[in-house]
Amino acid sequence: MPHSGGVTSETTDEDSRYEAVCSRDARFDGEFFFAVTTTGIYCRPSCPAVTPKRRNVRFFRTAAAAQGAGFRACRRCRPDAVPGSAAWNARADVVGRAMRLIGDGVVDREGVAGLAARLGYSARQVQRQLKAEVGAGPIALARAQRAHTARILLRTTDMQAAEIAFAAGFASVRQFNDTIREVYALTPTALRQARPARHTAAAAAAGVPLRLAYRGPYDTGQVFDYLAARAIAGVEEVTGSHGRRVYRRTLRLPHGPAVAEVEEAPGRGGDWLECRLHLTGLRDLTTATQRVRRLFDLDADPYAVAERLSADPSLGALARTRPGLRAPGATDPHELAVRAVLGQQVSVAAGRRLGAALVAAHGERLTAPSGGLTHLFPGVDALAGASLEAVGMPRARRETLRGLARALATGEVVLDPGADRNGAEKDLLAVRGIGPWTAGYIRMRALGDPDVLLEGDVAVRAGAARASVPLEDAEGWRPWRTYAMHLLWRADRPVRAEPARAPAARMRRPNPAGHR
Repeated sequence: MPHSGGVTSETTDEDSRYEAVCSRDARFDGEFFFAVTTTGIYCRPSCPAVTPKRRNVRFFRTAAAAQGAGFRACRRCRPDAVPGSAAWNARADVVGRAMRLIGDGVVDREGVAGLAARLGYSARQVQRQLKAEVGAGPIALARAQRAHTARILLRTTDMQAAEIAFAAGFASVRQFNDTIREVYALTPTALRQARPARHTAAAAAAGVPLRLAYRGPYDTGQVFDYLAARAIAGVEEVTGSHGRRVYRRTLRLPHGPAVAEVEEAPGRGGDWLECRLHLTGLRDLTTATQRVRRLFDLDADPYAVAERLSADPSLGALARTRPGLRAPGATDPHELAVRAVLGQQVSVAAGRRLGAALVAAHGERLTAPSGGLTHLFPGVDALAGASLEAVGMPRARRETLRGLARALATGEVVLDPGADRNGAEKDLLAVRGIGPWTAGYIRMRALGDPDVLLEGDVAVRAGAARASVPLEDAEGWRPWRTYAMHLLWRADRPVRAEPARAPAARMRRPNPAGHR
């Protein structure tokens, strides 16, 4: 952009981003994208291709913005498959909320009007704010997501192109064909022919295989330990030995039940987790993928977390021992809220037993069991009027659970991905029997807030005492207090050796907010 006199902040930011491109810094994959004007291709920052000249490079905040400017995806680095920006999880403003809802498939299911209604803004306001912040409106962002979903289906299934078009969310086969050509510079047929040789009809019948990308170090052991300790029989199971475990669970999705499987062992190259989705309706692929990503906290920025927490005088030593720490979220906010009430004032093991009893008494049985998975977690509509006597909880707890279920079913409490976190916490506290611990835990996991600290939690206080970390210092941990809390929860556990990684080059983190 032309300017007169001095160096603008935009120029400085773009120079810093170009430095990341020159060093092929994978830390910024998904945080921004760059396009090459001489080739018409856009890439992730870590693309292994020859670095283009600075004058031929443009920067974009999202893949959709690059596509909207007429650039097609690089076939070598597959920029559409990178982790999402951690900013959308951290931000509580309308743009962050909108990005989370679009990722969950709301535009495909309810249109832009539905998205705007959930956010409490007009469609024009949402369009204007997204365009200003990320360079693309909701329709363009949803279109980019559909193209990525279609590419996965073309490469992993034997479905007809017309079936894939509608499963991915396109309104017509023509729209599908045109979008695939624009985004990938290939016809759907050519894109399918480029799929891996190992693809077979038998493999396709066994579910949709995915590579769930993440950035930086990832402590799979910590995440699988956390999920295994809380796995509810009938809905979840963890099989296999440590290091090679498989987490499996049922999902309640808009077009029917599903089963998700995620492997603990990282994929070859170490930057993704192998996943397989067994869906009733393939139209749920995008929604299911995003929900599994939230559960495993795959869009986190471990570099930003480490930069803040490792620099803290009291917490730093502990933070440096766990560089791949994650904060597991939830696949279903309503389920997580119910589970939080079940876990009030009891141990993790006791909460797990109560959850199993609730599922056995009120869960929706699968048509056909899948291993140890037999049920969907009970829906809030079913729980709102249930006696809950078979669960074995005190009467007051049962009343709290029914009150929460009614509030969720009627919309008095909203916990969708785009919910206003402060408002949701306030509404939760208005439910009789829900206090700060429960509301904070729901905010942390169901709403994916990276900045929650349950200071009254017994395990947090015990961990802080063991690690000699004064909780009075917690203000300095913002906006990553959720991760600090996970450190304190695990303060007494031995650290398992992490795979060796080359140290990342030190450089000023580019501000991804700028584009073009």
